[in-house]
Amino acid sequence: MKRIPSVGTATVSMQFDSSLDGLTHQEAQRRLKITGRNALPEAQTRKFWKILLTILKEPMLALLLGCGGIYYLLGEPKEALVLLGFVLIVILITLYQEVKSERALEALRDLSSPRSWVIRDGVKTKIDSREIVPGDLMMIAEGDRICADATLIQGTHLSVDESLLTGESVPVRKMDWQPGAAPSSPGVDDQPHVYSGTLVVSGHGLVRITETGIATALGKIGCSLNAIQESKTALQVETGWWVGRLALLGMGLCMAVTISLGLMHQDWLGGILSGLTLAMAVLPEEFPVVLTIFLAMGAFRLSRVKVLTRRNHTIETLGSANVICTDKTGTLTENRMQLQSLCIKGQYVDRALHAQGIPESHHILLETALLASQQDPFDPMERELFDVGRMHAADHVHETWRLEKQYPLTRELLAMSCVWTEEDDQKGFIVATKGAPEAVMELCHLSSSEVAAVRRDINLMAAKGLRVLGVARTRTQNLPIIQHDFPFEFVGLIGFMDPIREQVPAAIKLCRSAGIRIVMITGDF
Repeated sequence: MKRIPSVGTATVSMQFDSSLDGLTHQEAQRRLKITGRNALPEAQTRKFWKILLTILKEPMLALLLGCGGIYYLLGEPKEALVLLGFVLIVILITLYQEVKSERALEALRDLSSPRSWVIRDGVKTKIDSREIVPGDLMMIAEGDRICADATLIQGTHLSVDESLLTGESVPVRKMDWQPGAAPSSPGVDDQPHVYSGTLVVSGHGLVRITETGIATALGKIGCSLNAIQESKTALQVETGWWVGRLALLGMGLCMAVTISLGLMHQDWLGGILSGLTLAMAVLPEEFPVVLTIFLAMGAFRLSRVKVLTRRNHTIETLGSANVICTDKTGTLTENRMQLQSLCIKGQYVDRALHAQGIPESHHILLETALLASQQDPFDPMERELFDVGRMHAADHVHETWRLEKQYPLTRELLAMSCVWTEEDDQKGFIVATKGAPEAVMELCHLSSSEVAAVRRDINLMAAKGLRVLGVARTRTQNLPIIQHDFPFEFVGLIGFMDPIREQVPAAIKLCRSAGIRIVMITGDF
């Protein structure tokens, strides 16, 4: 078995190799001790005493504690107890809210422990994904969330949704590793590398783990996020500024009154008491109580709509926002493919499909696209085709037909074909294909004028932001070795889009009415 190099940086994983029998249990344990568990970096859980210390370090609370102490020293225990009672209320409210948030976050971290199929000692075994090590052989299939960076050894029709890393909702095709394959980045088609956190949307394969934990592409992002230093909010900065100035003012007034009365009346004790009384009157000890209670009320209101607030000061940041920068894919959109348009020789059907249905004239296009798809699909486009087909053209969903053969999509030809036989039919095979429009036109051997006409339709659909696929079909008695030998007839084009989330327009309208500007940031064309 040829050695497969590491995809990432020069880490300990580059030293590892294994056969197709996988690692032995002893070797896996040895490597686990070297590389550590396959887990992403997590923000440190704040202990109870750390949360309490952070609260007590707030300038306004320190001011309240100081005032309470002064009242007590002046022989006013009732006033001291009232003031210290306010302090206790503020501390308890803040402490409750933040401890509750920490416990919720901890519960979310422990909510699931994903498991993966690997080959250990030549046997297929399901293990905790956190126990996977570089060199492990792991099996992936439709619906699996890949748990580490890896290289594809053997794959069939493998496509991966890498939108978590790239922001693009279109699945990325994967090809088997070949000697001399260069390192690649997420989002590039026809490469053998798969990445932690991405989702397999079609096909299956056997991969060799190259990087785990913080060495993965996703782990490096997590490390960079953990390196961000938390800064004080505008309210904290402003409060600290005023507390410092007022404290200096109070001390100045106290000293001025003390010295004046002491020199004029030789009553230094009375001067000190008068000075402290004036200082206490100047200091606004009710401010921290009001501010803390308002922030806690905001966090409580958010918790009622299932929004977790880790720190109460986040409420102030939300309230002062005037620009929101948002991603598109999966944030403004649903991160799925919706059938939007069907075209046969310049005749378009632009939907709402669910409201109007599909004309009978375009049923042949939908039927052919369905025949060219997996029958139990996980790929979002194929799932959408079946959903629309069952809703608007149920008589063209041939669940009783028998699949005889498949011609997979390849690096050289970006189209796949499925060969079918009808139930109790001796007329031969029905072959349906779909794929990149250029590849499907090549299979159909169209004339230059026909190609020009199809390209006009493609350009019109692409200008609307649609992802366009070509569809063709034929009936034949023979099954050639390659798809090029079929006498395909071009049927038409289908276009998909990633639809906007239902609540987005209202949310944007609400933000604009509050004076908040919305900026969309996307990597799309």
